[in-house]
Amino acid sequence: MFELVVWVTATFPYVVLLILLVRGATLPGAWRGIVFYLRPDWEKLTSTAVWVDAAAQIFFSLGPGFGVLLALASYNPFHNNCYRDAIVTSLVNCLTSFLSGFVIFTVLGYMAEMRDVEVEDVAKDKGPSLLFITYPEAIATMVGSTFFAIIFFFMMITLGLDSTFGGLEAVITAIMDEYPQTLGKRREVFVLGLITTSFLGALATLTNGGSYVVKLLEEFGAGCSILAIVFLEAIAVSWFYGIQQFCNDVKSMLGFTPGIFWQVCWVAISPAFLAFIIISSFLDPSPLTLFDYQYPDWSVSVGHLISASSFICIPIYMGYKLIWTPGSLKQRLAVCLRPEKEPREPTIEFGGLPAGP
Repeated sequence: MFELVVWVTATFPYVVLLILLVRGATLPGAWRGIVFYLRPDWEKLTSTAVWVDAAAQIFFSLGPGFGVLLALASYNPFHNNCYRDAIVTSLVNCLTSFLSGFVIFTVLGYMAEMRDVEVEDVAKDKGPSLLFITYPEAIATMVGSTFFAIIFFFMMITLGLDSTFGGLEAVITAIMDEYPQTLGKRREVFVLGLITTSFLGALATLTNGGSYVVKLLEEFGAGCSILAIVFLEAIAVSWFYGIQQFCNDVKSMLGFTPGIFWQVCWVAISPAFLAFIIISSFLDPSPLTLFDYQYPDWSVSVGHLISASSFICIPIYMGYKLIWTPGSLKQRLAVCLRPEKEPREPTIEFGGLPAGP
């Protein structure tokens, strides 16, 4: 039953996107939106906020740093072709985003035609205002508006459910694998408690000021904190664990070693790019605004606390490990920076499947 739900929630949005694309392409002024979408503004590349938003978006859509990929991949066989899966997933994600852009900007061109303004003026609406105000307003003026409104918002529901499935599975798998004896026989109760906690935490987004809460979480919940986490992951795997050892592990799974291009990306290009974006975002912070309302300083401080909450565990554990490891400081650093090798046994399970041969 669960697999059926996942298949429906994962494929239905593509059906709706194609329907909305065909309908949007037939609207007057749609070509204006497409031209605006495909004509690049090179000056935007000099803005740090653009790079941070782009990186956060690609990380949010692909899932690195959130634990979702690790959780779902833990159910794969040991010799699963993860190289193929990574390439296919990345291509599908980027092509889906590219297709969604046509769906959005054909309607924005139509709205610009109706309002007799430039597409850029309509496209200034961002976040909740674009999704829940501008786009529904355009749908309401179409022939057959009721049908398009139903499938559009049903698509939004399925997208939310699909994202929730992945996010919850990451938390469930990680905690269940950490405490299998305690939670193994109480999985349903644990999942119910996790869902209830998530539900109560999301109630603030349903208030009159909920859109401002969503903007705050969007800005600080999955921005530089995720980039910093992935940066440390890349450093830990490529530098401390060792790129050669990592490539040997990949070879034992796939039968071939990753090419030099991927190795250079893992060791140098990706960490350098992430470090540049993180540092630039701190040096040139953009003001937090929504609906012409500028957030006060105290709310920005709360946002920084939210951002730090998902990152602070890493330096805390680093300090804990360094303090409790016996030996001199030099010896403790050597031990902490050296990966611990554990014997791999077929009886050990991770994510519900044997760890491998």
